[in-house]
Amino acid sequence: MKKKEIIALNIDIPQPDQLPEETQKYLNICQEKLGLVPNVLKTYTHEMQQFNAFSQLYNAIMFADTGLTPLEREMIAVVVSSKNHCFYCLTAHGNSVREYSKDPILGELLVMNYKSADLSKRHRAMLDFASKLTTDPSDIDDTDRKILRDAKFTEKEIWDIASVASFYNMTNRMASAVDMQPNDEYHFMNREDKSK
Repeated sequence: MKKKEIIALNIDIPQPDQLPEETQKYLNICQEKLGLVPNVLKTYTHEMQQFNAFSQLYNAIMFADTGLTPLEREMIAVVVSSKNHCFYCLTAHGNSVREYSKDPILGELLVMNYKSADLSKRHRAMLDFASKLTTDPSDIDDTDRKILRDAKFTEKEIWDIASVASFYNMTNRMASAVDMQPNDEYHFMNREDKSK
């Protein structure tokens, strides 16, 4: 008998063949593109309405057609998760930073302390804003938005920085609350420095 996999609380996760066909297709695409089905998605399949809402919101925020690059979105996810000490998201999105940047050192620096990384003025402003929005949201004011404007972010990009940071503050809290465990594979992926 197969040992039950526990990836969040002690929630019973449906087998793939118990899921709606559309969900099975979505998870198969994840498997093909990523080489795994993220545990966060597996967990959400126990409540299909929440799974659909979560996956739609994730796709709308992380793949929006704006000036922010996929790497910039992942950098925000990692810095927010670092401030919140979210093991799941640091592991998963630290891997994504390594993948998009082709630089495992940058991925580790952002996980540990983004201020020690050699960042552009644009990226420093973006991550300072995301960090402050995480730790001191009521202190955000137009001074903070002006810093982003001075770093050449558009109003839409400022909105998207806030959207990404806000989304990961929510997911960090959920992952911590239910003891969500990252896929083991994340720890070993994209460790080779391809920037040289």
